[in-house]
Amino acid sequence: MLSSLKKKNPLHFFSISCPIILHKELGMKSRTMQLGETPIPQEAQRVLSQIATRKTRYKRNMLIAFAVLACLMAGTLIVLGLDFKFMLKWLPFVLAGSGYTFLVAFLAISLACFLSIVGALGRLSKNPILNSIATSYVSIIRGTPLLVQVYMWYLALPQIGKALEELGLTGVQALFTLPAVPAGILALGVCYGAYMTETVRAGIQSIRIGQTEAAKALGMTNAQTMKRIIFPQALRIIIPPVSNEFIAMIKDSSLVSLMGVWELSYRAIKVGRRHFQSLEMLIMVAFIYWVMCVLLQFAQEKIEKHMARGDRRI
Repeated sequence: MLSSLKKKNPLHFFSISCPIILHKELGMKSRTMQLGETPIPQEAQRVLSQIATRKTRYKRNMLIAFAVLACLMAGTLIVLGLDFKFMLKWLPFVLAGSGYTFLVAFLAISLACFLSIVGALGRLSKNPILNSIATSYVSIIRGTPLLVQVYMWYLALPQIGKALEELGLTGVQALFTLPAVPAGILALGVCYGAYMTETVRAGIQSIRIGQTEAAKALGMTNAQTMKRIIFPQALRIIIPPVSNEFIAMIKDSSLVSLMGVWELSYRAIKVGRRHFQSLEMLIMVAFIYWVMCVLLQFAQEKIEKHMARGDRRI
């Protein structure tokens, strides 16, 4: 039947026989694979084994280097004559302030993420009012020191409320008089939000224009394009610098100690001044901050590998 069809209509014969031929070829390949034929060439296996050996050697050398550095640091601390018993005695008291540190840092980074997305959309907006507001926010906040902004939220804001009350707005001064922790969260969140605005904007603009054009060709609105196409791709680019900002915020959260918040730095400085052993307490609190940043850096690397697992090379 197939031979007569081949003579009468070759095209129709090819459309029918092609799946049969492919099925036979696939069946032959599967049978040869089952017979134990190696799918990876020997040369490729040798290269992969060399790469694995280099990775193992690199990890071993890194561990040796870290061990040597740890011994040198421990020797330096011993030479300085630090009172380790005093440090161990006050370690639980200082660690009790880590709750305020994480609270301030987490809430501030959450506020900064929200402000960065809004600010980036404003910077990319074609509306002159929204664009000017976002640009002014980024310029003013990035152009002033963080310490000044902390004092503005804590000390200057009540004075603004008093001026508004004199204009007839009753109860504004009490509303503008913030406790130390909320003032620190707002100061850090607003400041880091301005820096992260440029990070989010750059991540969105790094996506090629063809993605937007394809979404519009499918009938998507601007909001749908940003939500479903642009932002998920930009997220892989945004996450590493945002993680760095969170690590930096853990350290900058010590600025709330200037307002009397009993966090890590405030507790360490108080104990050091009281017993005239500031060196021990400052080294201890620096070590605590370093351990916290190392743990966050480890989490950051895991998130980066998960988000960019399709782009990773050997």
